[in-house]
Amino acid sequence: MSSTRIRRGVALTGAALALSLALTGCSMVSSVIGSGGSGGDAKRDDSGQVEDAQNIDIFNLKVGDCKLSDSEGEVQATDVVACDTPHDEEVYYEFDLDGDDFPDAAVIEDAVRDNCIPEFETYVGVPWEESSLDIRWLEPTAQTWKELGDRVVQCIIIDGAGGSLDASMKNAKI
Repeated sequence: MSSTRIRRGVALTGAALALSLALTGCSMVSSVIGSGGSGGDAKRDDSGQVEDAQNIDIFNLKVGDCKLSDSEGEVQATDVVACDTPHDEEVYYEFDLDGDDFPDAAVIEDAVRDNCIPEFETYVGVPWEESSLDIRWLEPTAQTWKELGDRVVQCIIIDGAGGSLDASMKNAKI
């Protein structure tokens, strides 16, 4: 998976070139390519929320999970935490890309604009354009697309000022 951030200073209509420069690699399934983390899912409470800080396989990341930032490049696992502890990112929506051929960056960015931007308001409670928060996303790599049938894009909330979040952003209205 790749991870990208939308920056407010870049117009969404002309973002394809600018955002493609910001792409970073992310994730391979441990059973196919090797394990970089626990290889499993997080310990969750009855509502499905992460209970304690844990390192999980990137493909076990779920909507509502709060996590720490991953380093640039390929990532097989990620650190998730309870949302009431400081974190850098929160998964708020996911959708599947269509088609048989791996899409280029412009196609993925269009899909993000069509899916992540409207769902931001549903999750946070205010439109993305009016929020102090920003977004980035995880997307399949050509390898996970081909070898694993990976089509999932995950929309992720981040602090627009680059700081940490200390609570879930669901219905935060900020």
